[in-house]
Amino acid sequence: MPSIKFEKVEKIYSDNDFNALRNINLLIKQGEFVSVVGRSGAGKTTLTKLIYAGELPTKGDVYFGKKNTKDIKRKHLPYFRRNFGTVFQDFKLLPHKTVFENVAYALEVVGVSTKDILKEVPKILSMVDILEKSEEYPRQLSGGEQQKTALARALINRPKVIIADEPTGNLDPVSSQEIIKLLLKINDLGTTVVLATHDKDIVDKAGRRVVTLENGKVVSDQANGGYVI
Repeated sequence: MPSIKFEKVEKIYSDNDFNALRNINLLIKQGEFVSVVGRSGAGKTTLTKLIYAGELPTKGDVYFGKKNTKDIKRKHLPYFRRNFGTVFQDFKLLPHKTVFENVAYALEVVGVSTKDILKEVPKILSMVDILEKSEEYPRQLSGGEQQKTALARALINRPKVIIADEPTGNLDPVSSQEIIKLLLKINDLGTTVVLATHDKDIVDKAGRRVVTLENGKVVSDQANGGYVI
């Protein structure tokens, strides 16, 4: 699986002249679990968006393997982004689809057959401990169950990288711990995980590499934990 590399990256939002990232040099090796931490506005979300070309750098380069995100043609972006599964604080589930249908939809849009969908979706739902909720709708689920569904949807196309941006932001402590355990389990199976969070307890629970951002700069990069903010 490819590594992720930032070389002298800056990101400036021209509409308000905000310098979100400053001179970022960062290497995330394949199969790593990296927590990106910092206060609100430190640049965590911008950094994660640059990984999957949700944003492009103003200066510098972002690589996924040997591919520079600046060189990806617009028509090829959907294919490039299949390398990544994304999970957000607000779940982004389709309210009028069941748990099964929400996850299946991610396969439908890339042309997977009904036969394969019926085989693959239960496997992923079982992996994230939500199989028994297959026929329920998002409104019938707890926050933790909704996030498990979102995680299943992110995993269903077997991405090389999971990017989780504040995935526990709307969850109670017990549900938060369950989501982190699942992310660690996914990582143990070989998937690279990039977790953006400001939750110290979650970072401590993960116990993996921690990159700390402050005012758009990397101020700390610790191999095994070490939340310094």
